[in-house]
Amino acid sequence: MSPTTATASSLPTVVGPHFTLASSARLLGTLQVGRGAVISRGTVVRSVGGSVMMGASSTLREDAVVVGTPERPAFIGEKSHLGPRSLVIGAHVGALCDIGGGAILMPGVTLGDRCVVQEGAVLPPGMVVPEQSVVFGRPGQVLRVLSSEDLAQLQQRRGGDMTLSSQPLTSFSARDRAEDAPMGQLYAFRDRHPFVHPTATLFSSAEISGDVVIGAGAIIGAGVKITGDLNGPVRIGARVQVLENTVLHLLPDTMLVLEEGVVVGPGCVLHACHLGAGTVVEPGAILCEGSHLGKGCHVAAGTLVKAHAVFPDYALVEGFPAVQVGTRTSPPEPPRWVLRPEDLPGLRRMG
Repeated sequence: MSPTTATASSLPTVVGPHFTLASSARLLGTLQVGRGAVISRGTVVRSVGGSVMMGASSTLREDAVVVGTPERPAFIGEKSHLGPRSLVIGAHVGALCDIGGGAILMPGVTLGDRCVVQEGAVLPPGMVVPEQSVVFGRPGQVLRVLSSEDLAQLQQRRGGDMTLSSQPLTSFSARDRAEDAPMGQLYAFRDRHPFVHPTATLFSSAEISGDVVIGAGAIIGAGVKITGDLNGPVRIGARVQVLENTVLHLLPDTMLVLEEGVVVGPGCVLHACHLGAGTVVEPGAILCEGSHLGKGCHVAAGTLVKAHAVFPDYALVEGFPAVQVGTRTSPPEPPRWVLRPEDLPGLRRMG
């Protein structure tokens, strides 16, 4: 595991005098950011009420997602690096940490300084990791204390400089950079055209193609890709949320259905599957083709639902591969990291 630091020269857009924001990255809300921070291509930062903080010289690599809310702010410490497609949802990352690609940090996670999280690790809500720890696994476990070799690698990745400046953070708002489209990108495929209900919200970097229908009040987040191109439809019901950098797509002659009130993401991958009304799919989950979940299910972060797996109503689903670990007595409450309608005016620019 060796996330490397992006440089300003490798990114097409430099914003402001003190940090780098790639042109394809999306900042939603107001970020508190330190000098020399880098937000790489395809990354999404959602900072409700200024609840995401990035220390000086920290780095978010390609397609990472960081979400903060006033109840669960997100903090990335000075000179810490998040790998590609990593997800930090309301978690605290100390200084000088390396987070591997595809790792998932759920709300309330706290990492001490100089920690290393291996690729694909899933740190469950509330996990506290002491400083100088190596973390691996799904769910995450502390494997060992950093060795002298580990510390030498951390130093090497930072150009030999492990000093911390404790520089103050500066506010930067998404309003300081105009979006490139008002309501997502819609593409026809042959004779198939997407249909989006007038009351649905598509963030500007969402891309929808082919035979896709999006229902009333649905929210399609930044960086989401939905493809209905292979002789089958995608049907997204009312009040569904598909959140940052999630991908939905089909296989030939299949269909993908999200019934009303489903929540998916951030950072999920859904092949042709069927999710019952009110189901919640936590960040980083993968649902394979032909899988079917009943209404009111809850899929844990980082879970892999195998092809053609079937789970009943109100199932608690977890694992890699997924198994049913319990049964709910009522539908899951919307997680705090979902988008609320009142958040939208401050998190998107309509032109």
